[in-house]
Amino acid sequence: MRQRLCSKVGCSREAVSTLTYDYTDQMAAVGPLGPEGDPHAHDLCAIHTDRLSVPKGWLVVRHETLQL
Repeated sequence: MRQRLCSKVGCSREAVSTLTYDYTDQMAAVGPLGPEGDPHAHDLCAIHTDRLSVPKGWLVVRHETLQL
């Protein structure tokens, strides 16, 4: 499996999460890397995942992975 890179312009770090938007509900969801090839999803590195900001009034849902 090939390494997936962060979608942010100019970033070449390895992606660790996937971001999707729901414009109708004004919500952004961030979680583990999703299936490859979804044109509506954006892969992010750890730095850009932590720095994520959304428009005022939007909700951010962060789906964390269970680590044992």
